[in-house]
Amino acid sequence: MYDLVIIGSGPAGYVAAIRAGQLGLKTAIIEKNLIGGMCLNWGCIPSKAIMESAKLYQRILKDSSRFGIDGVDKNAIAFNWSKAIKRSDGIVKKLTTGVSFLLKKNAIDVIEGEAKIITANSISVNNRIVECKNIMIATGSKSPAISSKIEGLVIEAIELFKERELPENFVITGETPVAVELAQVFSMIGKKVTLLVPGKSILPYADNYVVEQILSILKKERIKVIFDAALVTTDGIYSDGKLKIGGEEIACDIILNGSRRKAIVPQSEIDIAKDENDYIAVDENMQTNVPGIFAVGDVNGLSYYAHIGSAEGMHVVNFIKGIKQKFELKKYPMNMYTMPEAAQIGLTEDEIVAAGYDYKVSDFPMSANGKALTEGNLEGSVRILSDKKYGEVLGVQIIAPHATDMIAEASAYMEMEATVYDIAQTVHAHPTVSEVFMEAGFEAVDKAIHK
Repeated sequence: MYDLVIIGSGPAGYVAAIRAGQLGLKTAIIEKNLIGGMCLNWGCIPSKAIMESAKLYQRILKDSSRFGIDGVDKNAIAFNWSKAIKRSDGIVKKLTTGVSFLLKKNAIDVIEGEAKIITANSISVNNRIVECKNIMIATGSKSPAISSKIEGLVIEAIELFKERELPENFVITGETPVAVELAQVFSMIGKKVTLLVPGKSILPYADNYVVEQILSILKKERIKVIFDAALVTTDGIYSDGKLKIGGEEIACDIILNGSRRKAIVPQSEIDIAKDENDYIAVDENMQTNVPGIFAVGDVNGLSYYAHIGSAEGMHVVNFIKGIKQKFELKKYPMNMYTMPEAAQIGLTEDEIVAAGYDYKVSDFPMSANGKALTEGNLEGSVRILSDKKYGEVLGVQIIAPHATDMIAEASAYMEMEATVYDIAQTVHAHPTVSEVFMEAGFEAVDKAIHK
């Protein structure tokens, strides 16, 4: 009998499995597709690899002469999607091979097949029963399908990052960071892009400041954004390379489905409760209504970020081992791999207002930072929201080329319950982009040095 059986091997599942193995729990993973799940194989990693290729392409086109590099024939430069995909595939293979090695190293049994939960202590897979003391559901999520009678018109995430000839006119659906990232990627490599947003805003859970800044950037990049434009089918609204939606007719050769994702819930002969949005309902320890059955990652709907799924998985392993901790979702960063990147942690300004804090907003622009100037990265700023009475950091938002890395410093501040006085006194080497934290800290205490 296993101590823990995990259904799904994405970042939530495989990280939990490795940690469980390290702590001596007899553990198995059941995976019906590829080790690493969506994130490693057709999500986080390949999309970021392609984004880096697109960034480099743009930089060569726009900045080579300005940086003192002569002889670049812009008319001869072209983006080769197939070569970029080959580079991405190499990265994916290296990472998935590494995960498989770590699972083996930590004595994790990998069972291929589709799992069906029979009882709280048994799972059926490949016509065998696997018995266990605990079950962790880490099956992830997927975008609801967009129906179409036209073959190849709608592309799902799992099909996107393959060698192919790219058309000129892209329509991308969704309001999530993934949808925005894809819109920017294809715009940067010279395609005409329209983003269809089902509601009235983009980037769910993001602070309004971040949303407004990213929308401004999309407008500057000439990415057309149409709100209140939910797309569930192309039947009757698509013909001759045109899509009629939101009262407009849009040039459209391909539709990329980046819609907000829904839980992939495994088959079960016992009743596992769901919330109003059909995610598996969990308590503060990620435990379902059935004792001993847990749900982590996208499938529980608390977050769609891989690192949070991994943290949830490790939290459950600790819980099983009798280690009691409080899982504080607001202390985990929200990363958006846009161009420039955006990241936030803690409370949004609306949440701070709703909680009744007397607060202060302190910011410092990248355009006043020496290292950012040398790199030619002038867009964005760091923004700190703090409690006026004690100076406690309540929330941080960053828009900058390396915001998703920089937010780690803010994460440390939040974990240690630091104040703006602590930030102002933290020594930052010069010249570094990280100095913007010190400046924003000084701005909160009194006045920034270089502003």
